[in-house]
Amino acid sequence: MKNLPGKTVERLSGYRRNLLGYLDAGNKYIYSHELAALLHITAVQVRRDLMLIGYSSVQKKGYDVKELIATIGNIIDSGQGQNVAVIGIGNLGQAITSYFKGKRSKLNIVASFDNDPGKVNRIVAGVHCYHVDQLEEIVKEQNITIALLTIPPDFARSTTSAAIKSGIKGILNFTTVPLNVPPDIYLEEYDMITSIEKLAYFVKEG
Repeated sequence: MKNLPGKTVERLSGYRRNLLGYLDAGNKYIYSHELAALLHITAVQVRRDLMLIGYSSVQKKGYDVKELIATIGNIIDSGQGQNVAVIGIGNLGQAITSYFKGKRSKLNIVASFDNDPGKVNRIVAGVHCYHVDQLEEIVKEQNITIALLTIPPDFARSTTSAAIKSGIKGILNFTTVPLNVPPDIYLEEYDMITSIEKLAYFVKEG
């Protein structure tokens, strides 16, 4: 289902994250309006998304939580799993690696890269750190398809080019530099400053 809209995929990820917590709390079934409330959206949107992925197993007591989690996993996840690298293992890179590592069985952070001699060839945030010059070698050796960029802005474009050349297919850009990538590379850009300024605009006085 690679033709699913990006926003739908985002919501499916959100559904699964909340459903996992719901299941851990001992709940076996959930109604669409209950799931919608967890994500602050409408029950109609939930039902549309689930119909879009072909899920219609609704019982009088609601959706089977465990079954729905498995269905969403079959849609979002790669069957064999995918390997991820963090490029730039400073404070942000370490925080992301520590937080995400082990959160999803089908997405594994298997390597990090940096040019700091104090980090290279060491285990940083639970992951082996390689010199960025080894990017192409390690990406191919460990079959890495996704890169998270947490590097200084000055290196964003050159590192992106190197990552694509090495075989990376998807990039999540945490830098403030907008990137241009070929059509066959999937790019997500997250600008933390813009997000904070958006919040500031909506909460400012007057």
